[in-house]
Amino acid sequence: AVVAVVLALSTVCSAQEQAIPVWPGAAPGSEAWTQKEETVHLPPLAAGGPLVRNVTQPTLTVFLPEHAVANGTAVVVCPGGGFHFLSWDSEGTEVARWLAAHGVAAFVLKYRLVDTGPTAEDFRTAVSAMFNSTKHDEHSTAGFTLPESMRKVMPLAIADGRQALKVVRQRASEWNIAPDRIGIMGFSAGGIVTMGVVMEHDAASRPNFAAPIYGAGLAEGPALPSDATPLFILCASDDSAAAAGSVATYSKWKGAGYPVELHVYAKGGHGFGMNKQGLPTDHWIERFRSEE
Repeated sequence: AVVAVVLALSTVCSAQEQAIPVWPGAAPGSEAWTQKEETVHLPPLAAGGPLVRNVTQPTLTVFLPEHAVANGTAVVVCPGGGFHFLSWDSEGTEVARWLAAHGVAAFVLKYRLVDTGPTAEDFRTAVSAMFNSTKHDEHSTAGFTLPESMRKVMPLAIADGRQALKVVRQRASEWNIAPDRIGIMGFSAGGIVTMGVVMEHDAASRPNFAAPIYGAGLAEGPALPSDATPLFILCASDDSAAAAGSVATYSKWKGAGYPVELHVYAKGGHGFGMNKQGLPTDHWIERFRSEE
């Protein structure tokens, strides 16, 4: 009997963490990509947790709450990683499991990334070059300047974000989700994806709320959409690039009279995700839930 119960629970968990394709066929714009997706570890990134790289076929991994606690809200979660990898656990699955445990359906987006080569050494070289070439720009409201390889893949990643919102909204009744309570959350590069969706969408892909976490920067001079999404912006003050972009984005939303709130912690650095550092940032997700 015990074995039967364990097997039943395993089946439920597997069903609730199913990965589904974002696009009905090959993702548009990268049909000719041949790089092989891989899960790797590269400490100390993401506290040594799994990193996903070379994504060519975007997916959503589904985390549904138990029926008794489900509140009809859903969030597409976009992990960060400088468009070179995805911090799969600390900015993805751990976030999704926490949300699902508190009644929110969560969908971790695996979006398209820069080709970081076929070998582990290629990956280490690409990541090192990425960190060396990403510069903080004090005069940019985005807070940083991105290298060409990242700028090229960004529109594809943002398109994946828009399509992810459409998929969740299309299947809302199946997943017991209210179609007008679907949001998007992103960390670092995932925050750029989040803001890209916020700034350009149609009715089917418009998020009802958005939460860029240490990744709220906007490119210079974009006009704000007339149906601007309410924003929950969060970062740490000692993460200078993210703080600059977050404050600038908050100011634009506030100046236009759109719903927005900004949470800035004194310490926490960049990329804390769900990792525990013994700092107030350890509890950021509770603040998000209280405002959700």
